[in-house]
Amino acid sequence: MLNRLSSSIKNNLKLGKMSLHTVTKDSTSNLSKLDSSKLQITKIKTPKQPLPNDQLKFGQTFTDHILKIQWNSEKGWGSPSIEPYGPISLDPSACVFHYSFELFEGLKAYRDSKDQIRIFRPNKNMERMNKSADRIVLPTFESDELIKCIAELIKLDKHLIPKDKGYSLYLRPTLIGTTAGLGVGTPTDALLYVITSPVGPYYSTGFKAVKLEATDYAVRAWPGGVGDKKLGANYAPCIKPQLEAASRGYQQNLWLFGEEKYITEVGTMNVFFVFKDSKTGKKELVTAPLDGTILEGVTRDSILELARERLDPNEWVISERYYSIYEVEEKASKGELIEAFGSGTAAVVSPIKEIGFHGKDIQVPLLEGEQFGQLTRDVADWIAKIQYGDEEYKDWSYVVADLSEN
Repeated sequence: MLNRLSSSIKNNLKLGKMSLHTVTKDSTSNLSKLDSSKLQITKIKTPKQPLPNDQLKFGQTFTDHILKIQWNSEKGWGSPSIEPYGPISLDPSACVFHYSFELFEGLKAYRDSKDQIRIFRPNKNMERMNKSADRIVLPTFESDELIKCIAELIKLDKHLIPKDKGYSLYLRPTLIGTTAGLGVGTPTDALLYVITSPVGPYYSTGFKAVKLEATDYAVRAWPGGVGDKKLGANYAPCIKPQLEAASRGYQQNLWLFGEEKYITEVGTMNVFFVFKDSKTGKKELVTAPLDGTILEGVTRDSILELARERLDPNEWVISERYYSIYEVEEKASKGELIEAFGSGTAAVVSPIKEIGFHGKDIQVPLLEGEQFGQLTRDVADWIAKIQYGDEEYKDWSYVVADLSEN
């Protein structure tokens, strides 16, 4: 993709209907900004009835409405609209289909014990979404305005948000380039939309430890790439290695990178390990650093902040550093590997019990008779209490509706 062109090229070069141009701060100053006060709502005539919780499969059931906002390079953001959920019509030559101008986010709304509806740290998702948009020259937006629009979408379909711990409303904001034409260039048209899905636990087996295959024959991300952005193009290439791992009895890939075989992520999640120094007795919670290859996970960030605040610094070290599968293997052989878990919006926290690496299995300790380690359980509880409003922590839990008022 060409990001910067001389003024003469910008004035004269056209590829199909997609013009190659650079949008500068000066050229965008007069464009319409995303404005939640212009939101227009068209309600569905016959609302759905909630499904029983045991029938909710992740991402398979959707609510009654969709939020849509069009963007054009000459006008800026159009008026947001909420309308009945349904198919989106696009030209077959739209750039999203041919050049992957697509990004998305994932966050959740929770129904608390007081019948209030809360979103967990939506500002962090909007911040990351704008970073993703900027990377593939799609339009950025005012985070607070989109959150307000999403809040109205949630209010409209609040009757479909499931009750009980472990259940929530999954939110999927998506931004796609819609410019028609087969030339490769900066999109001149885009669509931002949000759909929502009532969900139960991500894994049907519940809070149980999984087996991973340490994967070095395929790479999830690389320096200078877009591994730290939530682009659709990052996900499809990971499916084949996952299927290959599954054929050997593993649920997910533990992604390795480089000759050092540094651990980066697990499946589509960030990953944490707990080590213990047998000489000092001090424990270390370690995860890979944000070097441009690791997704800036909201759950990851939350865990690090809570761990630094709640774990005794005389007993714990919290590290964002490089570490390899070889280090994990060595720690395990010395009895210094304590536990491990993945973290992400969908599953929140996922315990790990075993890692296959070059024909050998590294056993990850679990609490006796349980499917998780102690810190894994603690972290899951910390996050859940804030998400469901059982504990107020800073401004992490954003109340958007109160069902008790109805």
